[in-house]
Amino acid sequence: MRRPKKYESGEATQYISRRAAIRKLQLSLNDFRRLCILKGVYPREPKHRRRAQKGSSEIKVLYHTKDIRFLLHESIVWTLRDYKIFAKKSNRDRAIKDFRNLKRRLALFPEIKLDHIVKERYPTFIDALKDLDDCLTLLFLFSTFPSLHLIPREQSNLCRRLTIEFLHYVIASKSLRKVFISIKGYYFQAEIKGQKVTWIVPHYYPFKPQSRQEVDFKVMSIFVEFYTIMLGFTNFRLFHSLNLAYPPQFPTSVLQDSEESLKDEASFVSDRIAALNFELLRTDKVQEDEEELDIDMELLEQDGDSKRIIKMKQEAQEVARLRTLFKGLKFFINREVPREPLVILIRSFGGKVSWDSSVFAGSAYDESDETITHQIVDRPSIATQYISRDYIQPQWLFDCVNQRQLLPTNKYFLGEKLPPHLSPFVDSKRDTYIPPEEKALLDPSLIETHAQSDDDSEDEPEKEEEETVDQELLDAQLQLAYQQETAEYKKYGGPDGVNEDEEDPEIDDEDDEDEEEEEEVDEKTKRLKQEKDKMSVQSGKVHKVNKRQVHKAEVDEHRLQARMVKPRHRNLFRKLIREKQTKEKEEWLLRKKRKTFEAGEKEARKTAKREARKEAAAAAAKASKLGK
Repeated sequence: MRRPKKYESGEATQYISRRAAIRKLQLSLNDFRRLCILKGVYPREPKHRRRAQKGSSEIKVLYHTKDIRFLLHESIVWTLRDYKIFAKKSNRDRAIKDFRNLKRRLALFPEIKLDHIVKERYPTFIDALKDLDDCLTLLFLFSTFPSLHLIPREQSNLCRRLTIEFLHYVIASKSLRKVFISIKGYYFQAEIKGQKVTWIVPHYYPFKPQSRQEVDFKVMSIFVEFYTIMLGFTNFRLFHSLNLAYPPQFPTSVLQDSEESLKDEASFVSDRIAALNFELLRTDKVQEDEEELDIDMELLEQDGDSKRIIKMKQEAQEVARLRTLFKGLKFFINREVPREPLVILIRSFGGKVSWDSSVFAGSAYDESDETITHQIVDRPSIATQYISRDYIQPQWLFDCVNQRQLLPTNKYFLGEKLPPHLSPFVDSKRDTYIPPEEKALLDPSLIETHAQSDDDSEDEPEKEEEETVDQELLDAQLQLAYQQETAEYKKYGGPDGVNEDEEDPEIDDEDDEDEEEEEEVDEKTKRLKQEKDKMSVQSGKVHKVNKRQVHKAEVDEHRLQARMVKPRHRNLFRKLIREKQTKEKEEWLLRKKRKTFEAGEKEARKTAKREARKEAAAAAAKASKLGK
């Protein structure tokens, strides 16, 4: 039996460097990177890098050997080689000015087909839905880009069309569940076939060119090339599940790129939003009635867990109400409000929406329509107002969706200070810091106490002084009444007007007998009283906690835990302790930040009140002078 040499087995044979893989596949670095992105092959981190690199100490990019063998049998490799051959032959034709042959070659340009790769990477439709988050986020980003060197206009147009088709499915299926506004953009979460899909729609800002060191658009465009094929297949399947015609037919005036729309970014975005306000054609020609989600309770009762069944039933009822949250409401969006996220929200939950037809295309009705229930405005005041509608700020829509109910509009009127916009993507039962506003949403009884504590804290010193004065007056009155009562008792005797010292001696015998009976009764009452005292609730005593002793006990407990940990688990134990310390530090910083913020707000309110009093006093003094 031959003795194996060093690095001929084990971890050294499981990994291969990028340079060796390129040499084995006979591709350039750019083609190899493109192939790996399309096939989903990524670099790996070995457990022992020195062994995997066959004794070399330098840092190399390593891949699994089986992944590179897998790439050897891919048909795209031949297409990438054909690209190289095509480039050489077309350059030769240009050099010798053989334009006839060059035209023939351009007609036979090799094309990469990625359909089989999508089927290979996602064997089932659910697998494709699970990986849809990054796909949608990247395509929504590229749909807003102008024409660049590495991003042709055809690619951004395709991204725009595919994302609009997906949004139409979300609107038609009413599958939107959560929304959130952040600095990055608008977060959306939809529930499709039982899978939660989350994506970001970016804010529309003028495009700022980025250097290649910051953003590599070439690598991103390779991802987009694959994701467009994937989203096209997904949209086809989703549309047919709702009996909708695919590809959807939009009006001729929408999504038709003209010279004006390509030059003006506002009109380019306006066409995209206008497409969302149109109903799609159906294949069954009949609009199905909206059916609420019902749960087969007979199947669920076989599980035997009643709490789980009740929870699922409540969740289904909430989702059914959420799907028709804005049904019967008509909204009008002012020109200063970003329209795309609001149109998605309103139409996804059964509402109707429109905007100014003189500025943007796709309007359904005018501002003068008397049936409008809500007008969304993002300015302090508006000149003409209708009494039949509510003028609200855009945050009202997002908060209604996250809380799954129509909230009162008085906190969202024009010029009002908006309540905090809380993220619905965090766990409400987490161990970290929870702001008081979120606690108030979970427990409504905390709303009034938290709101009143800030307002009443300013008048605490004045109220305390008034209370002390009232208490002193009350004590003096009680003392005077007690003295008068004792004086009358001594002067006139008992309550019947008879002095106790002048009573008849004949009654003494009767009193002695009564006293004996009373003693027997007293013993029974004492026993009953003792039993009642045992059962009664006694007032608690204040227990002062010694923080130093508590801290010392925690340190001793931590040291004991560290000693009990096995040597092979010490690194894991240190990692867990480090994570715990970082969480505690973050919580402490957030609490400190909240305290400073509340202190600043409190001081600002106090100064505003002082200034208002000074102004009122100055106005009163001025008025008195004028009166004189």
